Amino acid sequence: MESLLPGLVFLVSFIASSNLRLTVILSGALALLQLLVRLVQRQSWLGALTGLLAVGICLIWAWLSRDARNYYLPGFITNIAWILGLGLTLLCRLPGVGLIVEYVREPVFAGFKAWLQAWKSQQALYRAYAKATWLWLAMFALRLLVQLPLYLSHHLAWLGTSRLVMGMPLFALVIWLTWLLVADPYHRAHARVNTTDVQAD
Repeated sequence: MESLLPGLVFLVSFIASSNLRLTVILSGALALLQLLVRLVQRQSWLGALTGLLAVGICLIWAWLSRDARNYYLPGFITNIAWILGLGLTLLCRLPGVGLIVEYVREPVFAGFKAWLQAWKSQQALYRAYAKATWLWLAMFALRLLVQLPLYLSHHLAWLGTSRLVMGMPLFALVIWLTWLLVADPYHRAHARVNTTDVQAD
């Protein structure tokens, strides 16, 4: 929500007023307010701070270029970076989703080769990670495919709307689909590993 609301305010404010300065002030003030509310309520402020930084970069880019469309330019760069990064992991036969999930499960600072082999050797799990990585790569590519032509053709309203729809809602859908792909082979693979470890002990 911390990243969604300022984007919504930016879109509605600029369409209604065509005033970039007012739009930047309103969106920036909302992002800052969200952080202050978190701090006052003594809730976790990390999400609000992340949202504030992301919105801040977009607002600064739009303001310095004097073009409201450029509010969305950092998002294009981020999507391209993810496409290149995930594509590279697939070319190296080290699916990015697998690297992230397995590192979160078991952070490794030594014995990296053995750590890789431990989950890569689980064929069902490896295939699930590869499919999930392709899924994420497709999501980032789809964003560019839809939004970049809107940016280049100056359709700001449609660009902003597509960014909102293909932001958190699409992100949540891909997380759910990833869980469907990975959950069963993940639990089976690690249950097998744990059982083997217990028997060895």
